[in-house]
Amino acid sequence: MEKVVIMGSGCAGYTAALYTARASLNPLIVTGKHPGGLLTTTSVVENYPGFPDGVDGYELMVRMQKQAERFGARVKFGTVDGETIQTETLIIASGASHRHLGLENEHKLENRGVTFCATCDGALPLFRHKPLVVVGGGDSACEEAMYLTRFGSTVYLVHRRDTLRASKIMADRALAHEKIKPIWDSAVTDVLDVKQDKVTGVRLKNLKTEKVSELEAAGLFVAIGHIPNTQLFRGVIDMDEAGYIIPKRGMATNVPGVFVAGDCADRVYRQAVTAAGTGCAAAIDGERWLAARNK
Repeated sequence: MEKVVIMGSGCAGYTAALYTARASLNPLIVTGKHPGGLLTTTSVVENYPGFPDGVDGYELMVRMQKQAERFGARVKFGTVDGETIQTETLIIASGASHRHLGLENEHKLENRGVTFCATCDGALPLFRHKPLVVVGGGDSACEEAMYLTRFGSTVYLVHRRDTLRASKIMADRALAHEKIKPIWDSAVTDVLDVKQDKVTGVRLKNLKTEKVSELEAAGLFVAIGHIPNTQLFRGVIDMDEAGYIIPKRGMATNVPGVFVAGDCADRVYRQAVTAAGTGCAAAIDGERWLAARNK
């Protein structure tokens, strides 16, 4: 019987592991299919405290893992795969996945100009003073576009409809900005140019006229939403209509002894530092729950 099992190995999972390990609970981390989570796909993280020159996302996750292991955390790579693990407490830190456009070259050019997080990557030199493309029509897309106006020369906001579905205040703010140029009724059908191993533009299709065109750009920021990795818990753990787990008291879920941390419970911020903070909170809540239970 384990005292603590942590499902997930991003900032939330490793921080929860660090805190529970330092509390002598000897936690077991089950990394999932993608050890380190989404941050490992980010080449340079410039907004995580303590790294004035930035840090590679993969390196940051390796450091977090080693720090947790130093205090006794154990790491099981991969998934449980039908194996039964008994535990007194469970911390769900399974994260969320970016929703992709589903284009072949989108995948090939990821981290070469295709990105899913403006606040993570927008300030990188390859995007400065260059035209940029944001795909999406919700609040996240508007926020990404607004943020990118600090760096890009022009920010094209590509949306499948003729009006944004963002909240009125966000939509008005984005459309009023002189650097943001909306492209309505259009979809990105390809990302250029794999031969140059970097983004040089996108191919667009107008969904009303079916006209195909190309747009020069140094970066493609896909902001069409996230998918929380919580399908495993549906019907057992309370979650909202989008699948984000809903904490009840602190980071506790509706199931006693089960806690949640990170992006699988965060549809608003989705930052490395906020994930780490909730990982800390879930660990402390779990430690206190164990202490009260074992009195």
